[in-house]
Amino acid sequence: MTGDHQTLALVLFSTFVAVTLAITAWAGRRRPGSAEEFYAGGRLFSPLENGFAIAGDYMSAASFLGISGLIALFGYDGLLYSVGFFVAWLVVLFLVAELVRNCGRFTLADVVVSRMRARPVRIASGTASVTVSVLYLVAQMVGAGSLVTLLLGNVDIAARTWTVVGVGTLMVFYVTLGGMRATTWIQIIKAVLLIGGTLALTVLVLARFHGDLGALLAAAAERSGHGADFLAPGLRYGGDWTSRLDFISLGLALVLGTAGLPHILSRFYTVPTARAARRSVVWSIGLIGSFYLMTIVLGFGAAAVLGSGTVRAADTAGNTAVPLLALQLGGGAGSTGGAVLFAVVAAVAFATILAVVAGITLASSASVAHDLYASLRRNRKRSTAQSRQSDVTVARVAAVVVGALAIALSLLAQEMNVAFLVGLAFAVAASANLPVLLYTLFWRQFTTRGAVWSVYGGLIPAVVLVLVSPVVSGSPDAIFPGVDFHLFPLENPGVVSIPLGFLAGWFGTVTSDEPADEARHAETEVRSLTGAGAA
Repeated sequence: MTGDHQTLALVLFSTFVAVTLAITAWAGRRRPGSAEEFYAGGRLFSPLENGFAIAGDYMSAASFLGISGLIALFGYDGLLYSVGFFVAWLVVLFLVAELVRNCGRFTLADVVVSRMRARPVRIASGTASVTVSVLYLVAQMVGAGSLVTLLLGNVDIAARTWTVVGVGTLMVFYVTLGGMRATTWIQIIKAVLLIGGTLALTVLVLARFHGDLGALLAAAAERSGHGADFLAPGLRYGGDWTSRLDFISLGLALVLGTAGLPHILSRFYTVPTARAARRSVVWSIGLIGSFYLMTIVLGFGAAAVLGSGTVRAADTAGNTAVPLLALQLGGGAGSTGGAVLFAVVAAVAFATILAVVAGITLASSASVAHDLYASLRRNRKRSTAQSRQSDVTVARVAAVVVGALAIALSLLAQEMNVAFLVGLAFAVAASANLPVLLYTLFWRQFTTRGAVWSVYGGLIPAVVLVLVSPVVSGSPDAIFPGVDFHLFPLENPGVVSIPLGFLAGWFGTVTSDEPADEARHAETEVRSLTGAGAA
């Protein structure tokens, strides 16, 4: 877009984002003073409110921009992300939600230390949670850079850099002031906007093809450049054994990773009871399931209306497929309708990024303050009230540090698909956090050594395998395409690192000199299943 239409899009975009932030600033106007208010919003949210907030926290730029872009480029193979992201919630619903709410207070480490020695477990779990959060933040920052590039046209690297810095700074500032209460309302409003915008685009796509899904898929296959292969498995993850194994690895990471995401687990502490936590998940599953069905329509719609070549030309990773589709459905680049619809969709996508960045930043800062700082501080003679107030102060500082780190790393990955980047975060979460969580909840003989080994046994291999994979070097799409030091052939490490996390936890337990604390396990089991003694 150029001239008046670009100006109109920028004005609508800016207005939409400003109004959204004003509403959420009003919702979070009460500055949190206690740790419970800062980390958990006072545990005052209803299941419906928390269900919308969970959906808002989960439906990130990877979902709205990345998945639709992958479907537009690779057809059937892109569906794996939609299916994997949604199916993962069955694991959360049946194995995690209620038990985590009953056993913890603010973070994942709270669940584990309910029956383990606190210091080593908090250090290990806090390190893993911050690592996962930073990886997830990188994906959101990349999405922000792609959006502003499309909105402003051909912008230089400096403009994208300042956009990424601006997004990170805005959300860090907001998290430090508003805490969980304000972040929750950001996510609720963002969920409503995102589902409404996605629904409107889905209706327009279906109307373009008179409600005929067969005609939509046929047009997508024709304009994709791949013909019938576009609708069959194997376009991205077919061919040699490496690609097929990568497909399995990605699927494992997506299905198992959600239950280990720190910013999702922290949402279960914002409701008063475990029953409310389960009802929250039920609400979120309905919202998230509907959303992912619509992303499938948008992905194939982008291929059918725009063509895969056009999507790839605008952004090689496909991150701008949905905004470009909105522009075309509204009447094209030279029309007022196209400019308006494009600006609205871009604003919704930007609000999506802001909300998810807020949630992840809060979760990571809570891990730094509540787990790492609380375990490493030297002065242990302060009162509980003084300690919790100090934790809140440290959490605000940690939000700034984590945000700055995510900004720096995201500048290296601006050409990568955001859904793919989130897949890496899911792999690390499934490798480091899920094994220790399940062992703690369900294995009576689990020990402190097993917990520490489980976290590091999944975290270190996952991170190392990513660093020596084609994601970082050795391929045209790598972060450093000019060098080649990759040793691991797969792009997603989940198929190796997830079993290693479980294996390390088992081996650490069976070789431990410290016997399992049967009494504490019994207490944890009763509390997790009944809620007796829960915070």
